[in-house]
Amino acid sequence: MANLAERITVDPEQCGGRPCIRGMRIRVTDVLDLLASGLTPQEVLRELPDLDPEDIQACLRFASRRVGHPVIAT
Repeated sequence: MANLAERITVDPEQCGGRPCIRGMRIRVTDVLDLLASGLTPQEVLRELPDLDPEDIQACLRFASRRVGHPVIAT
């Protein structure tokens, strides 16, 4: 798989600085919401034809790393 930073981009001037896919206006949350709604990766690719299968993998990996990041409570 390509480097995660190549697939997931953050630009303060685009989509309010939310993580997007390869500089497009498709947010990571858009893909995750479709998957959470029950769509298969193949159905997501049909809904968002500009995506590659690797983009979906990158969204899942990005979310996993975000959730798995330890938070220290004081």
